[in-house]
Amino acid sequence: MDRVFTTLANIMKKHAAKLEITTDKPGNLYINTGKLDAKKKAIFFGMVKQSKDKVAYHLMPVYCNPELLSNISVELKKKMQGKSCFNFKALDTDLFTELDALTNAGLADYQKADKI
Repeated sequence: MDRVFTTLANIMKKHAAKLEITTDKPGNLYINTGKLDAKKKAIFFGMVKQSKDKVAYHLMPVYCNPELLSNISVELKKKMQGKSCFNFKALDTDLFTELDALTNAGLADYQKADKI
């Protein structure tokens, strides 16, 4: 599971240059945008969280704009739990490449919406 977490965390971090990493510990990566919402809380971008049997990749832009999910593969859609979480139990280069592109699209969408 450690390799899955590290790989997914690196994907998320790759897009974090304009974001704020608030937690970066083994098994737990949490990223906000640096801007505040109407309630003066930091705008959440994403997180990668390792548990005993899986690694969860949360990507808030797809919750805010579900249209970002319109072109994802059936295989990646099967990894979804809820509206913005993808769960992985093993390394999967193809799905991780697709998730990388989706994260980039989410970043662009947040920038367009002035959330970054």
